[in-house]
Amino acid sequence: MTTFDKLYIDGAWVAPSGTDTLEVIDSATEEVFATIPAGTPDDIDRAVAAAKAAFPGWSETSAPERGKLLLRVAEELEARRDEIADVMTHEVGMPKPLSAAIQVGTGISAFRNASELASTYRFEDDSEGLVVREPIGVVGCITPWNYPLNQIGAKVAYALAAGCTVVLKPSEVAPVNAFILAEIIDDLGFPPGVFNLVTGLGPVVGEALAGHPDVDMVSFTGSTRAGRRVSELAAPTIKRVALELGGKSPNVLLDDADFEKMVPAGVGAAYANSGQTCSALTRMIVPRSRLAEVEELAKQAAESYVVGDPFAEGTTLGPLVSGVQRERVRGYIQKGLDEGATLVTGGADAPEGLEQGFFVKPTVFSNVTTDMTIAQEEIFGPVLVLIPYDSDEEAVEIANDTVYGLAGAVAGSDERAKAVARRIRAGQVRVNAGGYFPAAPFGGYKQSGLGREHGAHGLEEFLEVKALFV
Repeated sequence: MTTFDKLYIDGAWVAPSGTDTLEVIDSATEEVFATIPAGTPDDIDRAVAAAKAAFPGWSETSAPERGKLLLRVAEELEARRDEIADVMTHEVGMPKPLSAAIQVGTGISAFRNASELASTYRFEDDSEGLVVREPIGVVGCITPWNYPLNQIGAKVAYALAAGCTVVLKPSEVAPVNAFILAEIIDDLGFPPGVFNLVTGLGPVVGEALAGHPDVDMVSFTGSTRAGRRVSELAAPTIKRVALELGGKSPNVLLDDADFEKMVPAGVGAAYANSGQTCSALTRMIVPRSRLAEVEELAKQAAESYVVGDPFAEGTTLGPLVSGVQRERVRGYIQKGLDEGATLVTGGADAPEGLEQGFFVKPTVFSNVTTDMTIAQEEIFGPVLVLIPYDSDEEAVEIANDTVYGLAGAVAGSDERAKAVARRIRAGQVRVNAGGYFPAAPFGGYKQSGLGREHGAHGLEEFLEVKALFV
């Protein structure tokens, strides 16, 4: 077990103001993996004061110089990729090869991309008068447990590239990777106060950060319910709020799609990170005439997953992150059965031989209707629902029939699929498994959030626009 007993504030590792600690649980063994400080509002006050004092100097540092430091962070993360992947496999449960490639890889990409943007982005435009973009100030970054380093990168790297200073409050469920990042930043000699790390509970330090009068912006990723609370806390000071929240993303298969290819791919897009992905394609919307075929293909794909120890060779689906999450997902599976959905494979029982650890069977439901709970609410586990339709128009209506709008996908003949994709109200829509690029703007419509992350659009979230009349 690893013990972290200090916070990172104003360029130094300092004792927290309180003595309480929090346990980090290994998702595969249910044993304590690490302990961390349970920070307090006083710790947030200290961190925000440090960030506020550091802002003038950091914001006036040239953007290319900021970019060079961020590139060094990416290089050091790369050098420690295996170590961080090991940590994140314990924390989150993703099989280690996938943790190394995805969990750590996306975090590295965020720092690399932010570094490059710091050097190439036009912070001034004199094409019609003089318009400058300036850093907004102190940013409170509140990040989730499902893709912790990726989300830290999406917020911290871009905020620092923009010239902002940061107070990071990572999820207490998966915080160890954030301590490693703080070690790297400290070793690289960032100016004191530019980056600060305070760990603790959301209702304690998260709320103190979101409502702090000296925080100019809060960037939050998590549940829609928690996002509403962040907005409430931010409202009295009219601070900018960026929210990346829930999803219930549709995957529309048109009748001329390649079903043998796209159905297994769709199962994979639903089960990534054991389904603990906000943009997971959890609703497969399929032609009613092809439903039986899709059921069989989805069943074969789901049952091909090897569930087990995320450190064991050959494991393709690890545990969920916590006991609370496991029971939540099992509850949704039971709800699907109670409301009359057809269970194609899986179920609410523990996978055979895996009674210890937070494991859930890969599950597929069919004959799901849009009024069912499992068609509307974010389950955040390896659960796919099949919803039949009778026309392209109905497929679009079903796709848009949730409060969310984070992501989606369409498969079919190119022009027809593109036309359907344009009608789906979501921030990202993949057409025929089109290639993903890391700098693509990420964020949602409706109750999936406010703002965008990554790339130039992500950088601009942390900038104010000023017109200079000269």
